[in-house]
Amino acid sequence: MNPLIIPTSSPLLTQTSISHATLGTHSSPSKSFSLPEWLVLGALVLLKLGLQYALVDSSYDLHRDEYLHLDQANHLAAGYLSVPPFTSWVAWIIKALGNGVFWVRFFPALFGALTMVTAWKIVQELQGGWYAKVLVAGALLFSTLLRLNMLFQPNSADILAWTLVFYLLIRYVRWHQPKDLLWLGVVVGFGVLNKYNIAFLVVGLLPALAFSEHRRIFTQPALYAAAVLALLIFLPNLWWQYSHGWPVIHHMQELEATQLVNVDRGAFWLDQVLFFFGSVYLLGAALLGMMLYPGLRPYRFVGVAFVVTMLLFTYLRAKSYYAIGIYPVLLCVGAVYWEHLFRQGWKRITRPFWIALNLLLFVPLVKVLFPVLSPTQIHANAAPFKKYNLLKWEDGHDHELPQDFADMLGWRELTQHVEKAFALVPVAERANTLIICDNYGQTGAVNFYKAKDVPAAYSFNADYIFWYPTALKVQNIVLVKEAGEAPLREKEKPFVQSVTLIDSLSTPFAREQGARTYLLKGVSSVVGQALVKRAHQKQQEWRQ
Repeated sequence: MNPLIIPTSSPLLTQTSISHATLGTHSSPSKSFSLPEWLVLGALVLLKLGLQYALVDSSYDLHRDEYLHLDQANHLAAGYLSVPPFTSWVAWIIKALGNGVFWVRFFPALFGALTMVTAWKIVQELQGGWYAKVLVAGALLFSTLLRLNMLFQPNSADILAWTLVFYLLIRYVRWHQPKDLLWLGVVVGFGVLNKYNIAFLVVGLLPALAFSEHRRIFTQPALYAAAVLALLIFLPNLWWQYSHGWPVIHHMQELEATQLVNVDRGAFWLDQVLFFFGSVYLLGAALLGMMLYPGLRPYRFVGVAFVVTMLLFTYLRAKSYYAIGIYPVLLCVGAVYWEHLFRQGWKRITRPFWIALNLLLFVPLVKVLFPVLSPTQIHANAAPFKKYNLLKWEDGHDHELPQDFADMLGWRELTQHVEKAFALVPVAERANTLIICDNYGQTGAVNFYKAKDVPAAYSFNADYIFWYPTALKVQNIVLVKEAGEAPLREKEKPFVQSVTLIDSLSTPFAREQGARTYLLKGVSSVVGQALVKRAHQKQQEWRQ
């Protein structure tokens, strides 16, 4: 039996001694990991990193969102229309390392691995033993995090930030050290700089702590110092939002009108079960443990924060993955209670089964949750994907591939079409040639894959509206249009000498399939002026 887990049936144990043992009022904070722990945890981290590369078929490119985030490295700022600036800093590091796909996939995988390390530390603070640590590591490793950590998006760092918030709060509840609150301010500050989503966690934690035995935390000067610290870290982005007319408000309104309106609240909760399907018993154990196990009672605020945050997400019709960050700590709490329940007798013999169960339930879903099958193979065997509601896109309709997978196809071919069009421009006119695309995915992909002598592409979509080259004297335009859209309106045709269709995107199952690339030659200055005016109008649309 783990000496740190004291049986609740012991006649020598009182509620006061439990509280003191848990809060650590007469001992010091736990030390770092032992060498065996480092070896085991290191092996799990390496496995995690390796799987992030192994679970992607070679037929896929990067995801459309990744291209935008990577392009932000070329336009460093304190804020963007789509996300706060943290992701652009990581993109700048990736660019400095050569902009290779290896490094694009490395950083989200790293954030996922650090989430696992933080969870290991949470179990340690909850006085869990080896079994609980391995149990929660397996729960995080063989879960939806493998898919989420596959993409270079703010989500991986967001989940890490949520997990660190709980780690620091649990440490403070146990040891009452002000430095943990100060570090909490740092984590929240950078968490907001990564993704505004963490604000929902803060909203959930406020009542959870205020109505708990830890309400005295609101009398601690360190908490308000932490709030000031978080504000100072977040201040550059706050100023950027103010100076640009609060585009985040426009972004949320657009998101609600085009995507969140299609979110089904029932499907939202179904997804919550699927995220950690193989270890859902640990989530149930977490809620029971906080109610029944004296050693976990000081951490009931975690359960209350979960309830408040999930109700808030449900009411707002949030996307299901917004809530993933709250699960690592619940898995930690559940693993500690599970270890307590199965600490002796015949139940102890079943311990390996619970670790294996997670893996056994997860393996059959690998071919459904990850792009390990080619698009053709998925199309030929679509039933499992439909069963788990993975074919439904943001428009609320089913399609041939999961949306994330379709968003990872056709980008190299599209860039080849753009380069083919640009090669037809006379050398003397290339400096005055504009490459303009319909959406940010097309634009970012072209900028990621294009040859160095091809100029940057732009768009009137997402962040690109603020990067439009207003000083460019346009003579020719390489134009990328989505399927079914004409290159010019009737009133524009007199101001362009010739329009040549270069090619259409033919990659099967690509979301951009049918997108056409045109070369517009002999463009009048009237068109150039109209484009500049349109850029200014688009910028104004994002200002409140």
